[in-house]
Amino acid sequence: MKQISDNPFFKVYTTPFGTPPFNEIRTEHYEPAFDKAIKLLNKEIRSIAKNQALPTFQNTIVALERSGQLLDKVSSAFFNVLNAEANDEMMNISQRVSPKLSESTNNIYLNEQLFARVKEIYKQKEKLSLPTEDAKLLEETFNSFSVRGANLNAEDKETYRKLSTELSSLTLTFEQNVLKDKNRYELLLSDEKDLAGLPGSIREAAAHRAKEKGKEGWLFNLSAPSYIPFMRYSSIRHLRETVYKEYMSIGNKGDEYDNKEIIRKIVNIRLQIAHLMGYSNYAEYKLRHTMAKTPAHVYRLLNELLEAYKPVAINEYNAIQGFAMETEQENITVMPWDWSYYSEKLKDIRFKVNDEMTRPYFELNHVKESVFGLATQLYGITFKKNKDIPVYHPEVDAYEVYDADGKFLSVLFTDFHPRDGKQSGAWMNGIKEQYQNEDGTDSRPQIIIVMNFTRPTDTKPSLLTFDEVNTLLHEFGHALHGMFAQGKYASLSGTNVYRDFVELPSQLMENWLTEKEFLDQVAVHYQTGEKIPQDLIQNLIDAANFNVGYTCCRQLSFGFLDMAWHTQTSPFEGDIISFEKEAWKQTVIVPEIPEALMSSSFGHIFSGGYSAGYYGYKWAEVLDADAFSVFKAAGIFNKEVARSFRDNILSKGGTEEPDTLYKRFRSQNPTIDALLKRNGITRK
Repeated sequence: MKQISDNPFFKVYTTPFGTPPFNEIRTEHYEPAFDKAIKLLNKEIRSIAKNQALPTFQNTIVALERSGQLLDKVSSAFFNVLNAEANDEMMNISQRVSPKLSESTNNIYLNEQLFARVKEIYKQKEKLSLPTEDAKLLEETFNSFSVRGANLNAEDKETYRKLSTELSSLTLTFEQNVLKDKNRYELLLSDEKDLAGLPGSIREAAAHRAKEKGKEGWLFNLSAPSYIPFMRYSSIRHLRETVYKEYMSIGNKGDEYDNKEIIRKIVNIRLQIAHLMGYSNYAEYKLRHTMAKTPAHVYRLLNELLEAYKPVAINEYNAIQGFAMETEQENITVMPWDWSYYSEKLKDIRFKVNDEMTRPYFELNHVKESVFGLATQLYGITFKKNKDIPVYHPEVDAYEVYDADGKFLSVLFTDFHPRDGKQSGAWMNGIKEQYQNEDGTDSRPQIIIVMNFTRPTDTKPSLLTFDEVNTLLHEFGHALHGMFAQGKYASLSGTNVYRDFVELPSQLMENWLTEKEFLDQVAVHYQTGEKIPQDLIQNLIDAANFNVGYTCCRQLSFGFLDMAWHTQTSPFEGDIISFEKEAWKQTVIVPEIPEALMSSSFGHIFSGGYSAGYYGYKWAEVLDADAFSVFKAAGIFNKEVARSFRDNILSKGGTEEPDTLYKRFRSQNPTIDALLKRNGITRK
């Protein structure tokens, strides 16, 4: 492919704050930019490895850290767009580029000359008396080589090289299969009778969705703003069953998008890699560099929580079952496609609150400003929209973020609504990490948060559910972690922390949504401007723990499933569906159906970096409940506590061990007691 002379990646960005010039970048720019960036990185690595001078921290460890800047530049733009605005050509490029990136990574970590230099410096770590952050960079650099095969013999290195390249391709294919399979399903309803139970706002959104596709009627799909309310409100049981079965068959239809054999290959390749590295299973290999450290510690947490929450979950199911039988006046068994429907009805009766009552008070723009305002109250930071910063889609907004003293802090991009080319779910990414330049000047980060929120319609703005507001707070917590970064090195900056620590800042932010003082600020009627009534606020707070046992068991089921896949000690040759059901059977509350399969669309563990790490959400939940108890004791807007959390955790990234950082903030080790108390659970 000819190099394009006007390729913006080969120029110094002249955009505000050096953000990617998305308005200039075209699809055909990516591949030649990747090729040139990889060549440049390989040249940099050879120079470091062949340096005739004795290895030092600066000429080897720091030089490695500073290498690959063009590749970072290209990768950050490409993969952010791929996840949020993919098309067939972008996907094809990713498939072609993936093995090149894997080869480039292997060329670094399997380079014997380079590792010899790293190892020589690592042997001297005690004598060097490096500052804390430098010592951490040295340790993480050495560990990065070790876990990627640097200690293997020549034959095993070649085996690792092949396995890692194949694994990279498989995880990418898994992710793209999920997107393609999910996007092709549509339920088009033409008879208004089939809309029974669906609120007006949901009907209007479905009609708007159909209109955008050039169709008549009401269109539903498997995106969160469509699927979740349909399952929650549709009173047509057979339609709920149909939609549920479609959702639970993503990647499991026996066609070109089927992921079952890909799962088998991914799991077995990960096991082969673990065996190469001297571990009995992949979880042992992966957990070595986490807070949990071992599978035993993970299972201890999962089982401790299951013991506390399962009895509550069983009682909750029995209550929903009894309510359904009473409602329908027949001997009905509540199935997975019934759970949300009857739960919502019972919650409405018990607490007099539901999403349709609260939606008018959660207009997206006001919610966003209120979430920004919460950050201002806690940390003093401010946000200024900048329309001159290029974005990759017209729906994306860009903000300049300033610290309390007026210093520039970060650029923040927000992307809120579902599109055909966007992955499901919500996430935060760094387009550019924070780091210090060689002259010591501070290079500030560029952060993006991506959602799949309810779209505006022809007559209404985007009105969020309570859960969607919670999601925004969650991802914004990740964004704060990135924006507050204050360190020397990009690889230790922001959210570059252990996987089971990264969710603490995000889950902490969710706590404010059930606090009356914050709800009073965030919830304002989009038409009248009136604040949400105090009795409705109280109802939301009272309903916060509704079905908390079931919710916890469902989350635990994902953790047990993840660990089951990754504690295999021999190659998996069994049936995927049977394995899944056995893996999480102790967490099951609602009856299962034989054909349903979660694993085939479980992107977190098969394509998203949470392999042997999904437990981290519960691990971090223990931390966030414990941490928020400090805010509760001092006042939820207490600036001193916020400053301590910022200084000890948010700004530190991965520069120190997370246990050390957390204890510095909390002055003690966390326990599950604060979480149980928050959820109203009494431990026997």
